[in-house]
Amino acid sequence: MADKSQSRMERRKQLKQNNSKKTPIWKKIMKYALIAVLLIGLGIGVLFTYYLATAPDLEADLLSDPASTNLYDINGDVFAKLGAEKRTKIEYDDMPPELLNAILATEDVRFQDHIGIDFRRIGGAIIANFRDGFGAQGASTITQQVVKGSFLSNDKKLKRKVQEQWLALKLDREYTKEQIMEMYVNKIYYGAGAYGVAMAAEVYFGKTDLSELTLAEAAILAGLPQRPTAYDPFANPDLTKERMNTVLNLMVQHNKISEEEANEAREVNIEDLLTDKKPDFVKYEGFIQQVRKEVEEKTGADIYKDSLDVHTTLDPDAQEQVEFLLSDADDNPIDYSDDEDMQVGLTVLDTKTGAIRAIGPGRNRENDGWNYAIDGNGRQGGSVMKPLLAYGPAIEYLEWSTYHQLNDDKPYPIAGTDSVITNWNGSYQGWMTARYALQQSLNVPAVKTFDEVGMSDARSFAEGLGIDFEEDLTIGDTIGGTGNGVTPLEMAGAYTAFGNEGIYHEPFSVIRVDYPDRRSDELESESEVAMADSTAYMITDMLKSVVTEGTGTRANVSGLQLAGKTGTTNLTEEEGDGSPDSWFAGYTTNYTVAVWTGNDKERKALNNTKIAHDLFRETMSFISQDMETQNFVKPDSVVEVQVEKGSNPAKRPSEYTPDSEIVSELFVKGTEPSAVSEKFDELETVSNLSASYDGENNRITAEWDHEEDDVQFKVSAGTDGSLNDLTTTDNKEVEISNVDKGTTYTIEVIAVTDDMESDPATVTVEVPEEETEELPQVSQLSQTFDPANRAALISWEYEQNGPIEFEIVVQDGGQTIDEFNTNKNSVNITQLESNKNYTIHVTPFLKNNDVRGPSASVQVSTQGIENEEQESDQNEQEDEEQEEQEEQEEQPNEDEQQSEEEDQQEENEQNDQQEEQNEE
Repeated sequence: MADKSQSRMERRKQLKQNNSKKTPIWKKIMKYALIAVLLIGLGIGVLFTYYLATAPDLEADLLSDPASTNLYDINGDVFAKLGAEKRTKIEYDDMPPELLNAILATEDVRFQDHIGIDFRRIGGAIIANFRDGFGAQGASTITQQVVKGSFLSNDKKLKRKVQEQWLALKLDREYTKEQIMEMYVNKIYYGAGAYGVAMAAEVYFGKTDLSELTLAEAAILAGLPQRPTAYDPFANPDLTKERMNTVLNLMVQHNKISEEEANEAREVNIEDLLTDKKPDFVKYEGFIQQVRKEVEEKTGADIYKDSLDVHTTLDPDAQEQVEFLLSDADDNPIDYSDDEDMQVGLTVLDTKTGAIRAIGPGRNRENDGWNYAIDGNGRQGGSVMKPLLAYGPAIEYLEWSTYHQLNDDKPYPIAGTDSVITNWNGSYQGWMTARYALQQSLNVPAVKTFDEVGMSDARSFAEGLGIDFEEDLTIGDTIGGTGNGVTPLEMAGAYTAFGNEGIYHEPFSVIRVDYPDRRSDELESESEVAMADSTAYMITDMLKSVVTEGTGTRANVSGLQLAGKTGTTNLTEEEGDGSPDSWFAGYTTNYTVAVWTGNDKERKALNNTKIAHDLFRETMSFISQDMETQNFVKPDSVVEVQVEKGSNPAKRPSEYTPDSEIVSELFVKGTEPSAVSEKFDELETVSNLSASYDGENNRITAEWDHEEDDVQFKVSAGTDGSLNDLTTTDNKEVEISNVDKGTTYTIEVIAVTDDMESDPATVTVEVPEEETEELPQVSQLSQTFDPANRAALISWEYEQNGPIEFEIVVQDGGQTIDEFNTNKNSVNITQLESNKNYTIHVTPFLKNNDVRGPSASVQVSTQGIENEEQESDQNEQEDEEQEEQEEQEEQPNEDEQQSEEEDQQEENEQNDQQEEQNEE
């Protein structure tokens, strides 16, 4: 039984194997594929059914009225209603054939034949989408554009396309082609704030009757809706003509006009077609341009074609101030007189979020024209690129400190060329800190920093801050001098990260978009970590130095904690000298402002490169008023350390380092120096310092001792507490010659080596007054009076030889009436008045020195002299008296003896008389 059972099992197994060989594998694949297709088809059917069921209804009011978009500021107030003005409705019959044919040839040549959707165009779009990706090419008919502009958003999602085609089929069934065309030409946006073709004809050409339009004008209007801002004939006539020629070519291709008619239309000058009255400037148009760009890029919607509620980041007060500063108002504090053709691009951002608060699109710009703050690839960045490509990456990747030493020694050669990079001031200062190099915006240290960082890391750092490079990065980009440009919007966005602890937000102007179907899109940018908080704070601290004591002091706002950087570019040798671009980018913890100034169509030097600084200062001052501005907070990742000046690498100061040789700098935590400088370590003070005065040679000699041999001695000396450097010597003594008499000298000696200085040792020495030589008094001073001539001869004797002179002073009653000097022994004093008593003083003195002898005096009297005879008698009397005096001088002893005898005789007589009385 076991054998039979096993035999049956083997036969069944064999039979199963045989059956499996009979079914081909491709049939199995086909079966599963068919099942998959059915399931996919069923799923698509269910999905499409859902899309169609949720599609909006065709509302007549929305079909007939132009789209209206409301723009809200940060206060929730509407500051613009796009589509609410400048609209003029027309009927189908009002359209001339030229205009109708131009629109059909450009937008939908089979409009009269299809059923709302064009299968031929859909097929071409499918092929393009497979080739270039979904959404690469659309297949919208005029009917679909009407539906989309009335009920749907402008995104490229499958749901919107399915609903758009479904509603287009319904619209084509319910309305005539003429009605649908009316809806299209009355709803579409033509730029310059004009909705509908009738208003566009009036705005651009000044024509209210469409039948007056020329073929060229009709072609221009038909081409505008694709890109109204770019093809604006007021702003870009060259692009307008290119688009007009494209429309004319399509009209010829589709047999709407002949080649001859097209050639004739091509001959027109666009400016000659335009009306003299340009459209009014739209309020906040520069900001609205950014809003439109963001909404289109992020959602696919068009604020001019779709009915939207757009909540923006606009601060109307800031925007008003910016537009005022860019105006020609008489009370504008910005003086553009030196550069009347100057253009400006300015952006104000919220430092913490990247929200755009205001945009300055340009000066004297036309409606919806070029926006210097946001359009194109921007301009050369100049030195505002240094923190982005040099010092920021150096701190981020190499952990440099703000003290890091750089050698600014000479112009920097550019590898592979004969060119060199020079400093703007033409000077080179040797070793310096990174802080000082950035503060003074020196080029050579910046490019050396870029070289050390490396191109790859520098590029990565800048791109992380939103800077895109159209061309390959070179060393010249470090100083913003290459073909790579940057807009004020990009520059402001990059600088916000420095003020926001290293967190970067892509600048944005739209917070939220609300659609007619009650959907919403949140469009705020997300935060990204662009750098370490240590890098952000250290760059900020360096940039604070720029505005307090560097190249940006003119942009500083008193009382406001802010940081910023200047930047200029240079003309080439062929272009001449000067700067065609000037920048200032700066920030507080609340706001970031970037300003570019330059010329528009002609690259030429600015006469005033400081206007950018002024615009920053006035803008930042206004938006910061009545608002608390916090200072930048040092993170835990940064330490502030005292460093001894000139130490390389950085060293801490010793206890002997003078305060004047100590600076405080920032280091990434963990990289601060630990080594202590020995430059100013303690050196033994000199000993046995003494000083003596040598009166004979009028000099001071100072001497001292010191235990070390390999030292020098710095000697200073002075009086009245003021010391002046005298000499530095290897000797242990010094002589001071020609010292001042009557003073006290202080002498200071300091021992010095290459690295150290000792404490000073001092000694004082008194220099005595100069010894004076005593002069004797004149002798035999006499006077001889001549009454007839009223003169007196004064004479005297003097024994000392040498350069002696005599001072003669004539006094009358104690008052000096004459004073003179003589080197003779007599003087004749004339013109004496009668009835006077004169005193004549004679004083000897050394001619070349202030040494004087005692004075001698003689009296001359002219009392009682009335006539010549009396004067003669007086003279005789004086002669007799003189003779008697001489006789008395010759016989002094005889006179004294006679006087004594007379006195004795008188005494004897008195004694005799007394005796007689006694006897009686």
